[in-house]
Amino acid sequence: MTLQQFLLILWARRKLVIYIFLGTIFTVLGISLILPEEFSASTAVVLDVKSPDPVAGVLLPGLMAPAYMATQVDIINSERVANKVVRMLRLDENPTIREQWQEATEGKGQIGPWLAALLLKRLDVKPARDSNVITISFSGSHPAFAATMANAFAQAYIDVNLELRIEPARQNAKWFDEQSKQYRERLETAQKALSDYQQKSGIVATDERLDYETQKLNELSTQLTVAQAQGTDASSKRKSTGSADTMPEVMQSPLVSQMKGDIARLEARLKEVSGNFGENHPQYLRSQAELAELKSKMNAEIGRITSAIGTAGNISKQKEGELVLAVNAQKTRILKLKEQRDEISLLVREVETAQRAFDAIGQRTTQSRLESQSIQTNVSVLNPANEPLKASKPRVFLNVLISIFLGALLGVGAALTLELLNRRIRSTEELASIVDLPVLVEFEPEPQGNKFWSRISALLPNRTPKTA
Repeated sequence: MTLQQFLLILWARRKLVIYIFLGTIFTVLGISLILPEEFSASTAVVLDVKSPDPVAGVLLPGLMAPAYMATQVDIINSERVANKVVRMLRLDENPTIREQWQEATEGKGQIGPWLAALLLKRLDVKPARDSNVITISFSGSHPAFAATMANAFAQAYIDVNLELRIEPARQNAKWFDEQSKQYRERLETAQKALSDYQQKSGIVATDERLDYETQKLNELSTQLTVAQAQGTDASSKRKSTGSADTMPEVMQSPLVSQMKGDIARLEARLKEVSGNFGENHPQYLRSQAELAELKSKMNAEIGRITSAIGTAGNISKQKEGELVLAVNAQKTRILKLKEQRDEISLLVREVETAQRAFDAIGQRTTQSRLESQSIQTNVSVLNPANEPLKASKPRVFLNVLISIFLGALLGVGAALTLELLNRRIRSTEELASIVDLPVLVEFEPEPQGNKFWSRISALLPNRTPKTA
């Protein structure tokens, strides 16, 4: 359909279009004037999503989620908030409202949910596009009632928002109390087991005692090494095949050295006396006796030193045996002490683990109790609702503008519909496109009273028809 055909159709059916257009406008205008007035009151609440939680002291990540504002809008539109408003304003106790409920439901069900559903139909909640402000609007037949209901919905939403935070905290606090009792019993059991084992073993400071016993073992090992060395040295000296005079103790003895010097002098003197007086001279005999006595004393001293070396070797062997027993006993004591220390360390770790778990549960319990008793919420009333001065509905001017557009649309639609139901040829171009033949003659329309004369004039020989 071309634009020319569309305009020809509208012009041909212009009366129908005008009637529908005007009828729609007057109908909408009449209805707008007849409808009762409605007043709309609005209040705004702001949600604080950037301040940290007053109890936990941290910023909750869920508050920054994009769906948080949509969730809050759904909470305001929920039946729980509406029932809260009903109970807050005691609307279910109003006799007039109860009569309306009886007439509408014949006493079936409960008045609270029925009234909450009616209130939600008049509630309008809109979140701001780029802020954390939510506008709560309520429409009613009276300005004061609309303002009261808007403020009541805002307050009910704040109360429900707080309840939604407190109820899980109360359940958590109850659960943490039960867990705290169990972990306290575990801690007491672990501490008692550690105390009983310490009393049984007589060990308090395991690390210090183990260090002392280890040091004592090291000292005994050192003494054992020295005793073994002394015994080995004495044994080697006793088994030596050389003369006793060559033993280091004998050679290093001052008394033996002095006696050897005296013997050497006496032997030199004896040789001198033998050369001068002979071997039978009394002086020779006296010197010979002194030499023998001195040699006897030296041999006795050497024997004493040798005997002392043997005795020292025996003592070293005996001491070595005692030290071996002492070292073995000390090792056994240290091994037992290590075993006890390992057992005590295990018990201590159990106590520490139970203590950490009990402290963590106690901290969460305290936090949950504080949250369950909290009266703070992140929602605040930004602008309370006031009584509106003008009615919000019906909007006569807006309705008339809409009716103009709607009437024109309906009129054009009706004209096109009738044209499709009763198709007519409105132009020569349309006829040519339908029959697919050229148009030879086009007659000019004449007034209704001159149809006869127009037909006669067309038959005259001097008249020629208009060709197209």
